[in-house]
Amino acid sequence: MGLSAVFDRLLGRAVPGQRGPEPRRSNPDAVVDCAVYVDGRREPGRPHYADAYARSRRGRDAFVWLGLHEPGPAVLAAVGRTFGLDDLTVEQALADGHRPTVRRDGDVTLLVLRTAGYVLHAELTDTSEVIDTGDVMVLLGDRFAITVRHGAAGALTSVRADVEQRQAMLAQGPWAVAYAVCSRMVDLYLEVAGHVERDLERIEEAVFARDRSADIQHIYQLKREVVEFKRAVQPLQVPLRSLLDQRPDNPPRELYRWFVDVDARLTRAVDRVAAYDDLLNSILQSRLAQLAVDQNNDMRKIAAWAAIAATQTGIAGVYGMNFANMPELGWRYGYPAALGLMALTALTLYRLFRRSGWL
Repeated sequence: MGLSAVFDRLLGRAVPGQRGPEPRRSNPDAVVDCAVYVDGRREPGRPHYADAYARSRRGRDAFVWLGLHEPGPAVLAAVGRTFGLDDLTVEQALADGHRPTVRRDGDVTLLVLRTAGYVLHAELTDTSEVIDTGDVMVLLGDRFAITVRHGAAGALTSVRADVEQRQAMLAQGPWAVAYAVCSRMVDLYLEVAGHVERDLERIEEAVFARDRSADIQHIYQLKREVVEFKRAVQPLQVPLRSLLDQRPDNPPRELYRWFVDVDARLTRAVDRVAAYDDLLNSILQSRLAQLAVDQNNDMRKIAAWAAIAATQTGIAGVYGMNFANMPELGWRYGYPAALGLMALTALTLYRLFRRSGWL
């Protein structure tokens, strides 16, 4: 070894013709969990995803499930190289806000779902956030399932824990992960729908109460949140039903009835959200009609009081002209009589307007 090579080794520089030390592998911060499943059972430990994928390819009836939460470009690029994902799939997995869909790129199936979570609030305001949405992507290959989640809603830790207790289902391979994620998302939709229903009941009671304390801005804010929720739930129907077709690249027969159950629950969630949207439209229209009626009533009251005031002004104006031939100028009780006439006219008009509902 030459002198320059010795200095290179001492300074930590790579020596030409020699391999440097292997970099230490560690799970990136975006990795929530990574495990290898063999015949439905989880192998012990939490290996690096590259080692886990290599192990799954060597074993029979094995696959790796990698869970990522808001990964960065460097992490996704490394994951894409390891699992053989194309650049378009990696680019789409970096962004959020995708529409629910199913797409197949060669041997890889991409399933996109929207997540939803209810945001607890003491009272509804014109800026309240009621529903928090995000998305989760499920990438399915022959020996891997990768879940990429964006947003705080829709955590999959409990999903993994639940499905790991069902060995027969996990033995069906990566499509079992897709079913578990779909089932969890639909359950979240129904859970959020239940909370939204209670908000709707409170809004409806406030709108049709005697004091009518509901502010139209609050109704409109809830309307916006329900529309956002509807955009997360309704578009999933078409992709999910496409998975029920008998195709070689679709879920195995053993999981067919489970996906049918998810589709049935999704239909129930879609119906509830559509009904809430229609109900909010009715409530909003009712509140607008109430405001129009209230404004009309106010205009009636203003017109009635203006008429009463106009009669007093007219009488006072006539007697204020000071003509020489006024009938009461020489009468001792002319002034009290004029005041009495004004009071009698005002009282008569008040009773008439009161009887007609203007006052």
